[in-house]
Amino acid sequence: MIGLDTNILARYYVEDEADAAAAKQHEAARRLMEGGEALMVSKTVLLELEWVMRGYYHLGPDRILLAFGHLLSLVQVQIEDRAAVEQALDHYADGLDLADCLHHASYSGCDRMATFDDRRFARRAHRLGMLPAVTLLR
Repeated sequence: MIGLDTNILARYYVEDEADAAAAKQHEAARRLMEGGEALMVSKTVLLELEWVMRGYYHLGPDRILLAFGHLLSLVQVQIEDRAAVEQALDHYADGLDLADCLHHASYSGCDRMATFDDRRFARRAHRLGMLPAVTLLR
């Protein structure tokens, strides 16, 4: 099994045709991703990939969700804590920040999650009925 770094996935999902080196890396990433070997992706790599796609390449949530959906559909790819990642992506699709969603999904065995983030997370999580409950620490 081969563990993948963020840059492999970024080159696979974001083609930069203007840069010859990036195009070469895209082809190498494509060969690895589609070569049939068993691959592993950690939650931290997924978190960084979303940040790179959104922050560096200025891609929107729809494009990011499309790439993540494709990645999760690949039978040769094992995703760390897949159930939590799938739950996080469902809430990300509802407009929440992916990092918050991954943190929350990782706390499924907890009674609640505490945060200071009222507007961007706690209120939205409450409105969506997310469990465990997200509570605002004061």
